[in-house]
Amino acid sequence: QITAADGTKVLARTIEWKGGNLNSKLIIMPRGQKNTALTPQGKNGHTWTNKYGAVGASTVQPEFVAEGVNEKGLNVGIFYFAGFGSLTPYNAKNAKKSVSDGELVRYILTNFASVEDALKGLEKIEIIPIGKPDKNGNYATGHWRISDNTGRSVVLEITDKGQRHIYENNLRVFTNSPSFPWHQANLNNYIHLSGGETPDKTMGQVHLFSLGGGTNLTGLPGDLTPPSRLVRAFFYAQTAPTPKDKYGAITQAFHILNNFDLPIGAEFAPNEQIPDMPSATQWTAASDLSHPPFYYRTMYNLAI
Repeated sequence: QITAADGTKVLARTIEWKGGNLNSKLIIMPRGQKNTALTPQGKNGHTWTNKYGAVGASTVQPEFVAEGVNEKGLNVGIFYFAGFGSLTPYNAKNAKKSVSDGELVRYILTNFASVEDALKGLEKIEIIPIGKPDKNGNYATGHWRISDNTGRSVVLEITDKGQRHIYENNLRVFTNSPSFPWHQANLNNYIHLSGGETPDKTMGQVHLFSLGGGTNLTGLPGDLTPPSRLVRAFFYAQTAPTPKDKYGAITQAFHILNNFDLPIGAEFAPNEQIPDMPSATQWTAASDLSHPPFYYRTMYNLAI
């Protein structure tokens, strides 16, 4: 999350998936559009009519909007929560108040104007899985970042077969597993890092000096895992100068996220088959919550 000097608030993210093309689409969600959510039985879940217009990007199929912004400046995104997310199993008796996890971003964007509205509204629905469970009875799902143009941002995580947790996100960054409190605690391991260059020093008869800029960030984790990516994003966001306006905020967001464009081959062992894609980072998107347009670029076209 980036806030410009003129008050513009921008939320930006990447989406990574090494397994194949997510078949993402730009999705327009106009006011007045009627929707029926999916359940394991088919298209017989909760029904609603869009109160607000919204735009976003989908994954796998058009209903599964992964990131977007609505006309009121509410931004929502889902992030894969492997090994930790655990939803309430579907109960056919509750079909009419059930919304699948893959459709939750779309549901929130088209129904609510603020974080507070969304949190109250979510109390009225069941958030259900529609995939198949693993051997332990858990379903692959995500956790959600919900933000509005006041600057408030929260994280919704669902664990232990339906236990909901809401966390205020004061980190200004978010990523995948583990849980958000774990990521918060992990930042304490990097308390020694800061922006800038380490001063020269002499130890005994040896004079030591920095070999380049940014030496105060020596030890910043550089691997591809979610914990390391969150630490990098946190320090890049914290050390970035305050941009003047919306143009500066959007361009700064995309420049920071350039650091998370993951080369596809790095995620595979030497003898594994690599999908025919140019990047594991399939798209990057930014939402200007103050105005609010939706910006994006893809692995096939780096123009914003």
